[in-house]
Amino acid sequence: MTATDHSLTNANGMQVRILAYGAIVQTLTAPDRHGDYADVVLGYDTVDGYSGGNAYLGAIVGRYANRIGGASFELDGTRFSLPANDGPNTLHGGFRGFDKVVWTMQPGPTQGSLRLTYVSPEGEQGFPGDVTVRVTYTLTDDELRIDYDATSDRATPLNLSNHAYFNLAGQGSGDILAHEVEILADAFTPVDPNLIPTGELRDVSGTPFDFRTPTAIGARIDAADRQLVFGHGYDHNYVLRKAGAGPELAARVFEPASGRVLEVLTTEPGLQFYTGNHLDGIAGKRGAVYGRRGGFCLETQHFPDSPNQPDFPDTILRPGETYASATVFRFSAR
Repeated sequence: MTATDHSLTNANGMQVRILAYGAIVQTLTAPDRHGDYADVVLGYDTVDGYSGGNAYLGAIVGRYANRIGGASFELDGTRFSLPANDGPNTLHGGFRGFDKVVWTMQPGPTQGSLRLTYVSPEGEQGFPGDVTVRVTYTLTDDELRIDYDATSDRATPLNLSNHAYFNLAGQGSGDILAHEVEILADAFTPVDPNLIPTGELRDVSGTPFDFRTPTAIGARIDAADRQLVFGHGYDHNYVLRKAGAGPELAARVFEPASGRVLEVLTTEPGLQFYTGNHLDGIAGKRGAVYGRRGGFCLETQHFPDSPNQPDFPDTILRPGETYASATVFRFSAR
């Protein structure tokens, strides 16, 4: 298959449209409590919007999702310098990360699936090794599953995620502050003013970061908390409770007006909760305008800045190893 985009549709009428550019989820429809479908991800009508934008809407991000502090890291005695595209940090792989390249698109291994492949060459954005990455999207009756696998001929950090912005009321329908969020995590990784983790795993108890019971996003987002000031809202990694190797429930979101429910399951140890704090009037799909907090992200991942944080879970992929990760976005309504 040589294509710039491809759509998957299930028997119930859900549809996902994937672009070869950035392996982007451009459209994802889900039913509300009345069975009416709406597109619940933010995006652009054309590839030009994605290539000119910097919000990573719906894209696969890498080589390293999230931030690497000081735009550098040391690996096996060698210091590697990366582009600083987020103040002093490297964000989502640099100026030309996986969101800004064209992937090869092919039919997936099962019905209702699509596989995208990208070969990242040695030295791309400063990272070592030739890395072959495959991302497989599978649409089933009620969920979109994303499987990642990768190999490298040289040791390199690797941390992959999808950067979909969700609005369960429908893309372009306003802010997401009434969405009720539950995150299965007892701790998060606090950050410094540059949004780099301090290395601490902080208990969420008694803080605005406690989403262990469903809580509206807007309930505490503007609380007088230094961490919220640093992030201009929520832009933090949660330490998930992990008991096994398979995808486990990490978060659940309910939108009261539509009744739509999104559950996120993952094999990853971390989840970046981001509340679209820097959306600033982006001209999106079908005439929509995405204002501040017009979408939220639940980015499954390893922890930010892990190459510089020896106590965080390891993110180094070495020759002979295979990177493997899976995330499921499951939809229902009530």
